Amino acid sequence: MKRRILLLSTCALTLMPLAAWADVLDDVMKAKKIRIATDMALPPAGMVDDKMQPIGADVEVAQLLAKDWGLELEFVQTTGATRIPNLQTGKADICISTLSVTPERAQVIDFSKAYAVLQSVIGAKKDLALKSYADLKGRAVAVTRGTTQDTMLTAIAAEHGFRMQRYEDDATLLTAAVTGQADIVATSASQVIQMGLKNPARGFEPKFIITNFDLAVGVKQGEPRLLAKVNEWITMNLKNGKLNTIFKKYYGFDLPAAMRS
Repeated sequence: MKRRILLLSTCALTLMPLAAWADVLDDVMKAKKIRIATDMALPPAGMVDDKMQPIGADVEVAQLLAKDWGLELEFVQTTGATRIPNLQTGKADICISTLSVTPERAQVIDFSKAYAVLQSVIGAKKDLALKSYADLKGRAVAVTRGTTQDTMLTAIAAEHGFRMQRYEDDATLLTAAVTGQADIVATSASQVIQMGLKNPARGFEPKFIITNFDLAVGVKQGEPRLLAKVNEWITMNLKNGKLNTIFKKYYGFDLPAAMRS
């Protein structure tokens, strides 16, 4: 009898984590609210207008998803470095914030299929002739800490003889470029264009491409139902053209044809 009780107790303890395991999709639907991590200091993906209302490409993608799912939307302000921790700690249900797909990130979170694309570039003042990494020798390249640009360039900085100049978020990086604290940056092409618009006298412009990335929705690992629902939603809104309309509105060109078919 004692042995039977011990076995039953062991089984109960084994099953407890399964019973207690939270399903984010169920939680979201029960609450009728979804918390989406989005950087509001990264034009044109996320920003605020003169009435302090969120606008931007990722903002509209998040708003469309919440509307289609019939949910209230709560934005969770994030930066490049806090996007993944926000998911892992449960502060946000999903992340829609220029999150590019990389093998390193895929080890700690799950990615949806791509909903947009990102061109990562070296940008600098117009009077700097930069055509390749060799031209960066002896110079400082400013990046936002924790971004793909930070990771990629850190790996090759010593080889090409340049140093990294890190800022904590994209807004600070933009300010550094506009005010003269940084002459060379590694970020998205759209961010470099914003730098040029903020201060035409410094004339920031894209110099050469680092790489092109797919942008995807980030989901905490172990949430297959939520991931499947996000993928289904992306597929539908790529086919009906809504995601392309948002992208073109803010970036000025269409998503690749292969994504829209």
